[in-house]
Parts: sequence; C-alpha cells; structure tokens
Amino acid sequence: MKISYNWLKDYVNVNLPAIEVADLLTHVGLEVENITQYKSAKGELEGLMIGMVVSLEKHPNADKLSVAKVTVGDATDLQIVCGAANVAAGQKVIVAIEGTLLHPFEGNPFQIKKSKIRGLDSEGMICAEDEIGLSANHSGIIVLPNDAPTGMWVKDYMAIDSDHIFEIGLTPNRGDAMSHIGVARDLAASIRAKGDLDVELTMPLVHNFSIEERSAKLNVQVENTTACPRFSGVVISGISVRESPEWISNKLKSVGLRQINNIVDVTNFVMLECGQPLHAYDLDEVEGGQIVIRTMEEGTTFKTLDEKEVKLRGNDLMVCSTAEPLGIAGVFGGMKSGVKASTTTIFLESACWNPKWIRRTSTQHNLKTDAAAHFEKGTDPNGNIYALKRAALLIMELAGGKISSEIVDIYPEKTEEKIISLTWEKLNRIAGIEISRNVAAEILTSLSFTVNSFNDQQ
Repeated sequence: MKISYNWLKDYVNVNLPAIEVADLLTHVGLEVENITQYKSAKGELEGLMIGMVVSLEKHPNADKLSVAKVTVGDATDLQIVCGAANVAAGQKVIVAIEGTLLHPFEGNPFQIKKSKIRGLDSEGMICAEDEIGLSANHSGIIVLPNDAPTGMWVKDYMAIDSDHIFEIGLTPNRGDAMSHIGVARDLAASIRAKGDLDVELTMPLVHNFSIEERSAKLNVQVENTTACPRFSGVVISGISVRESPEWISNKLKSVGLRQINNIVDVTNFVMLECGQPLHAYDLDEVEGGQIVIRTMEEGTTFKTLDEKEVKLRGNDLMVCSTAEPLGIAGVFGGMKSGVKASTTTIFLESACWNPKWIRRTSTQHNLKTDAAAHFEKGTDPNGNIYALKRAALLIMELAGGKISSEIVDIYPEKTEEKIISLTWEKLNRIAGIEISRNVAAEILTSLSFTVNSFNDQQ
C-alpha cells in the first residue's frame, strides 16, 4: 500500500524526517518496506519555457498540422509545426526548444531536435501534459493563463510537488490501516506515547452535510444481507462532470492513481483517505428507479467500465436495476451506468460487502481492483456513512449540485461496538514491557478507543 507523507500531514500535525516516520510506523506494526521520493513532474520541468503563439497558419502539406510562430522572449520567433487541435494564436503555451530533454509521463526521456515535418522546419515543440510528465493526458496542448510571463522558465512558474511515498506491507488483519487516516491514527498514537501530546489526529468535518430537497425517488432492495451487511447511498443532482482540480489529481497521482474526472476522482480520494470504497452511478441509466442487490443467472454477460466483457457466475453478487446489472458488487462498475461527461445526476453508493464474496468474485474473474482489495480485508460497517457524507460534500465542492434524496441505509443487523476487559497483568505480558495505566489509557484513546474506566486490576 502506498501512503503519501504530504497527505498524511492533512490529518496529523507532524514534521519529522520521512525516515523517522517510517521507523515509527514500522515499530507499531505498519512495516515500511520502501520510501521513494516523488515529484509531480518528471524531470522537474527543466528546460521548458513559457511562450506565446504569435501567429498560426495551416500547414500547406498536411491537413491536420498547423505552423505556429512562437516567441519565448527572444528577438527571433520560433517556427513550430504542431498537430494539436486546440492550438490558437495569442495563447500562452509551454515550449520545449531545441536541445531540451523531455521526460514524458510514460517512456524514456528524449531530446528535442530541429527537424523537418512534411517539408517545413520545426524548431521545437508546443507541449501537452503527457509530454512533460505531468499526467497521461494527451487531449491537447497545455494552454496557460493569459498573464503567464513570456520567456519565464516553466519550473519557476508552476509549482512542483515534492513528497515521500511510504510503501507499507500490511498484514491481512490490518484493514483498518488501509487508508491515510488509518495510518495517521497509528502515527499520532505512536508519537503521543513518546510524550508529545501536542500531536493529534484531525478528521475532516462532515457536519455541513444537509439534504436540500427530497425530489429523487429511488427504491433499494438487498436480497442477501449476509453478502451485503450494509448498503447506503444518496442522490446528488445538478452536477457538472469535468476535470479535477490540481490538488486532488496530484494526491491521486502521487500514490499511483490516474485522474478520471471530478466525480470518480472524489470516490478514489475518499477511499484512500478513509478506507471506504465508493461508487457513483449515472442515475439516468438506472432503469425503473430501483436498485437491487442480487445474483444473476449463470452466463449473463456484463461489460465493465474498462470495456471488458465478463460472463457472470451464479454466485457473483451484483448491483442491478430492474432491467440489467449495473456493477459487480465491491469489485467493478459497469460501462453503461458509469459517470460520463453528460452525467448530471448520480447515486453515490457506500456499502459494506462480505469479504468472502468479494474475494471469490475477484479471483474467479481475475478482476483485481483497489476497491476489491479494501473489501477483501474488511471495512467498518459503522464508518460508511461518514465516508458517504465526506464524498458528497467534496463532489458538491468540485462539481456543484445538491443532495436531493434522503440517505438510503439498509443495515438490518447492526454491528455493535465491542466492550473489552483487559487486565494490566495480561497487557504487560503481551507487550513485553511495563506500561503505566495513564500511558496505556492515552495510547488507547489515541487509537480511537473509548476507555470507560480503569482501576488497579483492569
């Protein structure tokens, strides 16, 4: 599991060297197997300049190419042949001049050389995001704000995130630590146990969650509550699907997840933050206004979000509408009901699935997803409403919209908090050291336990 140190700092006020944090985490059972240094741009944007497209003409020998005159502040304009459809005169762009070493998002570095393209000289490159290592996006060139200073080095204009990424080897019983908040909780407790009581865990607030209207009507039925102990969700309407802001895409990118869109990115962000996977369905694709959690007939065909066709088995748990399957529960969403650019209303799901069911389906179909990995280790059924509210608030912040239904919450057999009695003698014997009563109570409280009482015996 990859954990970003910068991201951890959102939840615990710590500023220790990364190697010390790794030692603390390993000491409390979260073994840090590796630390890597991360930069949000490969090559740190070295050698790139801000340019302005002075003029633009069609290439005389190629319909899909343009010939741009570009200034980077020198007396002589550069002639650059460009194939991007979104290039236009007057734009501020990122330019790689002759001799610049580019570090693409995928593949090996390469040097820009003066070349002839369909008979015309090209003295550089106007860059897209993937060509300079910012992301996998190759939809067009990067267009900077109009006030970007022509001739300025891009590395001085654009902030480059620097981070340390901890690679943690989790044991199967530590599903509670499969998130940034989970790791932050253990880190805060470890530091507080050493006497620094100023360090504490800070959880994002969700008290602003409110239902603005109740116009959306959705009926949900769970046919097998052993396979799905808790199913929750809410409708959000009036959203605008677009690209995520830099702060969220950088966090996801730092731990190896690619940006999709603001809705999907929020569900991934909250999963990595809280440990609770979520899924968003385009509500307009949910026929009959009903969601049913059930199995399907053996051999039913289902197309996943990545367009892989799966033949279902009779023991695969599915999220379905009245007409068709929408997603493989806890594993993979479906192509038809996935969030797309035209989506305006979603049903946001936050469910708790039986780990045995998820593991079986994931293995049978060789579908290894981050969501399945979380559910296979087990998620907290009493934590999914917090994650649902957190994700809903972030979606409204990034995509607009409003909560337009009550929270659906099917939870027939509630998981009650366990009350544990532990003697001091047993605690010290298991720990192998003598721990004072006050220190033990402080550690347990830091780990989100409620210490109801303690005395000389327990």
